[in-house]
Amino acid sequence: MEVLRAKTAGFCMGVDLALRKLKALLKDNRGKSRIYTFGPIIHNPQVLEAYAAQGVCISEDPRAIEPGAHVVIRAHGVPKAIKAALIAKGIKVSDATCPKVKRAQILIAEQTGAGRTLLLYGEADHPEVRGLLSHGGEDSMVFGDLDELAKLPLNPDRDYFLAAQTTQDTAEFVHVRRFLSQALHRDIPTLDTICGATRERQDEAVELARQVDVMVVAGGFESGNTRRLAKIARDAGTPCQHVETAEQLDKDMLRGKKIGLTAGASTPKDIIDAIYQTLVSLT
Repeated sequence: MEVLRAKTAGFCMGVDLALRKLKALLKDNRGKSRIYTFGPIIHNPQVLEAYAAQGVCISEDPRAIEPGAHVVIRAHGVPKAIKAALIAKGIKVSDATCPKVKRAQILIAEQTGAGRTLLLYGEADHPEVRGLLSHGGEDSMVFGDLDELAKLPLNPDRDYFLAAQTTQDTAEFVHVRRFLSQALHRDIPTLDTICGATRERQDEAVELARQVDVMVVAGGFESGNTRRLAKIARDAGTPCQHVETAEQLDKDMLRGKKIGLTAGASTPKDIIDAIYQTLVSLT
């Protein structure tokens, strides 16, 4: 079996930093106080199970977390009001927001402060998006695709600016910019908020998909960036299997095929390795 493995597959810098902070906290805390993550630390059920076994709790409600507890804010970040509520309650906060997400928050706040209205390309119910919107004004608008954008009540006389969730599809973002230029009859300020690591993973997924018979994308089913990698591979015209573990592979479909393997930014190396070994062992 020939298996081409993406060089960029696996943890991104933001996820790696968040997990390092949680590991350091577990080591230093030694059971002295309860440790929480504000929402799942990453979108990978196997990793979450491992941390749950070490006593790490998950909560998205400051009222449910006791004063004196430790809370790790995950790489996605949180809305400003949430962080303020945690601190006000006497909860010890370790902020593991990805530096790329923090940069997006700052840029959005600057544009909002200049009187412009945010148009955000992203998933409305995604935790990162909720955090980004908290740095925009009350009139901010979020859309998930061109169809949703076309339905927004845009006012040609209003000053807008465009930003994106850091893990969004870079090719689609180009279409969004073009649509807005035509709809508003002018170019509007556009923030470069899509992470470079996301671009690299997406570009490599397209390149791999063009070289193989079938793609395998490894990562949590709840991971937005992983789902987008699978979509990008399929959009390139290549059949794709999105799996969380090696046991979920459809081996009959894969036998005798040239396979490309990539993984989302929250997929651990040991899971990628196990899937790779399973693929190369197929006869």
